[in-house]
Amino acid sequence: MRAAISVVPPARRRTAAANSRTDLQAAHRVLDTARAAIDSLGRTLNGDFSRAIETILAIRGRLIVSGMGKSGHIGRKIAATLSSTGTPAYFVHPGEASHGDLGMITRDDALLMLSYRGETPELGDLITYAKRLRIPLIGIASDAKSTLLQAADCALVLPRAQEACPMGLAPTTSTTLMLVLGDALAVALMERRGFTADQYRNFHPGGSLGRALIRVSDIMHTGEELPLVRPDAAMRDVIIRMTTGGAGFAGVAGVVDGKGTLIGIVTDGDIRRHVERDLLGSRASDVMTRNPKTVPGTMLAAEALAYMNESTPRVTSLFVVDGKAKKPAGLVTVHDCLRAGIR
Repeated sequence: MRAAISVVPPARRRTAAANSRTDLQAAHRVLDTARAAIDSLGRTLNGDFSRAIETILAIRGRLIVSGMGKSGHIGRKIAATLSSTGTPAYFVHPGEASHGDLGMITRDDALLMLSYRGETPELGDLITYAKRLRIPLIGIASDAKSTLLQAADCALVLPRAQEACPMGLAPTTSTTLMLVLGDALAVALMERRGFTADQYRNFHPGGSLGRALIRVSDIMHTGEELPLVRPDAAMRDVIIRMTTGGAGFAGVAGVVDGKGTLIGIVTDGDIRRHVERDLLGSRASDVMTRNPKTVPGTMLAAEALAYMNESTPRVTSLFVVDGKAKKPAGLVTVHDCLRAGIR
């Protein structure tokens, strides 16, 4: 009996290497198409972009973003980016808007509407509502003569770009252009508002972003927790201050003069070095290390942790001082940084 002959379809005969080459060719084709479209967008941006920025800055309410289908998904991302960078915004689905959600939009708001062709029928009620209440309307589309851009107070025209889809149908390049333009709006608004890293941290308290932007002043010990002593303090009192109450677990005491200026510190290491020299009969000024390492409260906690780890000899705590006066405003330790999730 003859053995059965297995016939493998041609598409499956290709080697893994051939498949890899084909996949990479497709990827490069998508990237090249997107790159050319973005370059074209950059060349066509004009004063309408600045007018859109001015329109958004002038509103007292929020920027309402809307779009249908893939444009809607991009709109949600744009609204999220704007909200996290200082421009209050939220997404309203055009279908839901036609069934009551128009009530979310007030005369103090502005509308940012996305539609690649500019003829999305579901946007009609939003456009009519904006015109009736005289709500500023910013439109993003590829056809300057489209219904959306003709109705818009600020028309941001996208270049006519070839979709990366082999059939030229699936929104790919067009949604990339919308996303890039939304990011451009967000960044320009950030710069015009003078948006700071501290403000950014306020909107991103969770996760690695929030931890990365924690400052020393956010986690330092202050007030009665500061282990401070005078230069003439007996070492018996200094040791008690180093090891009890407040931030005593840090194993350090700051030595301040009559003006409250930090002139030195006493650490566990200083005590060990003087233990055979009548330690308890000494004063803080006899044992202290002069010109101690300090940091400003504005320093990122991650920088302070790196500074402690890289110091020679290594230190586990730093006094935080205000300006040139060198007056201690706080104390930050390695343990404080680790508890805050900083690594």
